[in-house]
Amino acid sequence: MLSLAQAVLDGVMIGGVYAVISMGLTLVFGVMGIVNFAQAQFLMLGMFTAWFAWRFLGIDPLLGSFLAFAVIFALGWALQATLFRRVLSAPPVAQIFLTVGLIIVLENAALLLFGSEFRSVATPYQTASLRLGALFINVPYLAAFLLSVACGGLLWWFLDRSWFGRAMRATAQDPMAARLMGIDAARMHRLAFGLGVGLSAFGGAAILPYLTVYPTVGSQFSVLMFTVVVLGGLGSIAGAVVGGVAVGVIQSVSTLVFPIQLQNLVLFLLFIAVLALRPEGLMGGSR
Repeated sequence: MLSLAQAVLDGVMIGGVYAVISMGLTLVFGVMGIVNFAQAQFLMLGMFTAWFAWRFLGIDPLLGSFLAFAVIFALGWALQATLFRRVLSAPPVAQIFLTVGLIIVLENAALLLFGSEFRSVATPYQTASLRLGALFINVPYLAAFLLSVACGGLLWWFLDRSWFGRAMRATAQDPMAARLMGIDAARMHRLAFGLGVGLSAFGGAAILPYLTVYPTVGSQFSVLMFTVVVLGGLGSIAGAVVGGVAVGVIQSVSTLVFPIQLQNLVLFLLFIAVLALRPEGLMGGSR
């Protein structure tokens, strides 16, 4: 029972980060209607940004997560303005080819620029833990979780209370009506894509203290991110939160029963089950 409680606690904290990195995917789909298969590669770029900031500027990866967000937000804005806007009205297959092609480009560019070696950071709190009764709280997990909660709260405020957030939601609901109301829909698309990939980069940087970064690290998060958004409901921010925590707990608890190498198999089976039984997700795909 103690092992189960510890696994659930770890899963909730990890799941909070999963929620943030998956919010980016669901935000891009909710506003632009594009499923970005290259989303996890932007997470990889965020991890590299935080690593280089730590290595050459001495910036803690948790603080580097804000720099990672800013850098990848700018990259996402530029990519939407130059590439993605050209396929918004194209058949879905063109959108798929673009995002899958982007996976190849980003991973190979990272291999060319950064090499294939595994990189990690060293922080004073890397192996620290806090005691909560009979349970232990991993400090890097806790720090990443708290950053993710703060990030999720800021995103909710932005979408619900700010003019730009309301304009973005209006564009998602009806781009033509939004234009008639004086909203620059193209600008909202750029903002949404920049925020979407920036959020995934932010989450990637936040988990750098307890993971390693390498050019193909995104592949291990792809199934996870799509499982989260399918479970919660593609296009639903609240669904990403529910799905992220659920996947984190399931992934953590499953290690008590299965070898760690089978974690992705458990997630894949969950992915197939949700698609078969409730394709709209737990939150019904609401935005």
